[in-house]
Amino acid sequence: MDVTRRFADHVIQTMRNAIEEAGGNEVFFVGKINEDGMIVSVVVGARGNEDSVIVNENAARGGHVLIHNHPSGYLRPSEADQSIAYNASDISMGFYIVNNDVTDVYPVVEPIKPRKLQYTNPDEAAFFLSKEGPLAKKNPNYEERPAQMELVKEITAAFNGNKIGVFEAGTGVGKSFAYLVPSILWAVNNKERVVISTGTINLQQQLFEKDIPAAQEITGKKIKSVLLKGRQNYVCLRRLSDAVSEPSLFEDENDLIKKIDDWTRESETGSRTDLTFNPPESVWTKVNSESDSCMGGRCPFREDCFVMKVRKEAADANLIVVNHHLLFADIESRMSGAGYEDTAVLPPYKRIVFDEAHGIEDSATSFFSESFTRFKLLKQVNLLYRQWRGTRSGFLVQAAAVSAADDFTEKADGCIEAIREAVTVLDQDAVLLLEDGFNVRIHDGNAENYTQIFEGIERLKEAVTDFYNLAQTVISKIDDKDSDIPAVWESKTVLSRIEGYSVLFEHFINWDAHRDKVYWMQKVRMPPKTPGEEPVLFVQFYETPLDIAPMMNGGVFEPLDSVVCTSATLRTENHFGYWLRRTGACFVPDERLAKNSFESPFPYRTNVLFGVPADAPFPDSPYYQTYVEQTVPRLIEAAGGRTLVLFTSYDSLKYAYNAAASALVGKGITLFKQGDDDRFRLLESFKKDTQSVLFATDSFWEGVDVPGDSLSQVIIVKLPFAVPNDPVFAARSEDLEKKGGNPFMQLSVPQAVIKFRQGFGRLMRRGDDRGVIIVLDRRIVEKRYGKMFTTSVPMSRRMYNPLEQIISAVEKFF
Repeated sequence: MDVTRRFADHVIQTMRNAIEEAGGNEVFFVGKINEDGMIVSVVVGARGNEDSVIVNENAARGGHVLIHNHPSGYLRPSEADQSIAYNASDISMGFYIVNNDVTDVYPVVEPIKPRKLQYTNPDEAAFFLSKEGPLAKKNPNYEERPAQMELVKEITAAFNGNKIGVFEAGTGVGKSFAYLVPSILWAVNNKERVVISTGTINLQQQLFEKDIPAAQEITGKKIKSVLLKGRQNYVCLRRLSDAVSEPSLFEDENDLIKKIDDWTRESETGSRTDLTFNPPESVWTKVNSESDSCMGGRCPFREDCFVMKVRKEAADANLIVVNHHLLFADIESRMSGAGYEDTAVLPPYKRIVFDEAHGIEDSATSFFSESFTRFKLLKQVNLLYRQWRGTRSGFLVQAAAVSAADDFTEKADGCIEAIREAVTVLDQDAVLLLEDGFNVRIHDGNAENYTQIFEGIERLKEAVTDFYNLAQTVISKIDDKDSDIPAVWESKTVLSRIEGYSVLFEHFINWDAHRDKVYWMQKVRMPPKTPGEEPVLFVQFYETPLDIAPMMNGGVFEPLDSVVCTSATLRTENHFGYWLRRTGACFVPDERLAKNSFESPFPYRTNVLFGVPADAPFPDSPYYQTYVEQTVPRLIEAAGGRTLVLFTSYDSLKYAYNAAASALVGKGITLFKQGDDDRFRLLESFKKDTQSVLFATDSFWEGVDVPGDSLSQVIIVKLPFAVPNDPVFAARSEDLEKKGGNPFMQLSVPQAVIKFRQGFGRLMRRGDDRGVIIVLDRRIVEKRYGKMFTTSVPMSRRMYNPLEQIISAVEKFF
């Protein structure tokens, strides 16, 4: 039978390639069909030999038709095939057999066609934001934005065509409404759920509280939206009850737990952000919700559970707003076996919008990393079993009261002592081996230097395993009728975490068997509890994925119907290649990938001065920091304050801040420094004081939204290149070089350009903003790669002149 009547051309080619890569052996595929019965996408579920292949049931759950090839070219089903066909029919799936060239197909079981979708007319979607639309009628001063209109149409087309949409939208285009309008129309008309994932909780709140209600009013569609946070953001009533009934040894902690208990009686959400006070992490982790300690339907507090309430709300919501971290938790669960048709961390969905998509790689890298420290390990051990002044306590001690196991306390004392000794020695050895270094990556060239560390982890693993086995003996001798006792449940939860640490120990010891991961150590300096004491030094051990692209492709782009990725900064040098490679979108077939860019409508040419001092020393000069400390205060004074100074090094920031504080005494300019207060309060103070200055680094390069006079100058001290000896960056550079690439031009520069564009974008937040951007790093002009930075930001009035002329121009500008 002619395959072109049943398979899209790109699907045929994908299958041919997969069969060829498998050496012509049998390959098991799962296909998705459209409402016309055409297979429009396939994923490989398993590979076999020339006679057979296993059926990957986890992969099968996400498709409409099972397919495998017969290398012989004889396409009639065998007895094993008939069994597969029977099972496929039972779960409403089709089953096809093809030849190796995918030129002939034998349909054993016809698939059930999906319901017909109601596509959205792109012009009708754009109408809502047009000068004749409902938004314009509500606001007589409304101005239609052509870029926003085009973006709405592109996103609508991506939904209609089951495409992966990659859209860069400059500041002021209005991307939130541009994706909310198509999302709402699609969700309501097709009774499908759309998930919107953002990089920050702040943007989550803005979308949920302001933008979605406004978009709902514009479209006239009644929808239900729910904001979901990670469950650790919610209080667990069972754990809170346990904490109240078993007071801590510290009275301050007991007072705070009592305040939280009182608050839950009035709170509608149980969310930490709704607390009127900010409990320390040590208190919150005792009472917050955690997935591995949740008793689910067996919990005595299930009817009032805040997490259950919000998940119940999400079950029939049209839009669910999450952050990237929570979305990746859901994706991980689905890839691990939950599938894409059932509820995992989130209810099932087929379409995602990634806002702030430039941060996907960092978010995924962070989520899929594992780590341990002596404090994290001992915290879990102490939850199970601890001694204090001759008294033994902990979940395991409580659970032992209903266990038939012999008294285990004497053995437990020895196990705990062995763990403490092993982890302390390991930590001390690691601190000494790191010497003056901040971090180190384990690799072929230096692994022999860390034999002592591997031996230390092996000793720690053995000690932890002994304690784990002892605890399991106690738990195994508890009658089933007592298995729901909170202490028993908590003991199992903590043991599961300890088992996870054992796996991490094993991986770290045998790092060279896991080449898809990066193994590294980082020295951490913890401030002393009492002033005058020495800071505490300890080491954090990490396992980090080398490349998140395959995971993103296999877990997001392939199985979902449409994924829209948008941000103000996705391109480098006017193309998407870097972002596509790093996120796995490069694996998406061209015909399924839609990408475009939409320039900011803001008047950069008239409203922005972009200056680079031509007489600045290069950043590698010994005089550069002194130059920064002398220049920054002069530029601040020229602008009358209202400046954001962005650094790539906290040490450089501190020295420059101190110099500016001395130079600007009596000038009426308030200085704020990152680290002096939490991020939100710092930004609020900066916004309110229109003559203030904020010295910041790292996360402040993005997400700072200060329109108006409070921010009229951005000083970028250095081009934001990653530190070359950053372990993960170094590993990725090395991997790229092994593949014949150029790490500097293909990784360092593009990564820095994206971050530079984010910093540049802090200045213009609305159409009438005016201001100055000064870059003190003249590599942006004099180095060949500098053009990649300058061509990636909007055109504005530009100066490459001596500092005195630039300061004079800044003064005149204001």
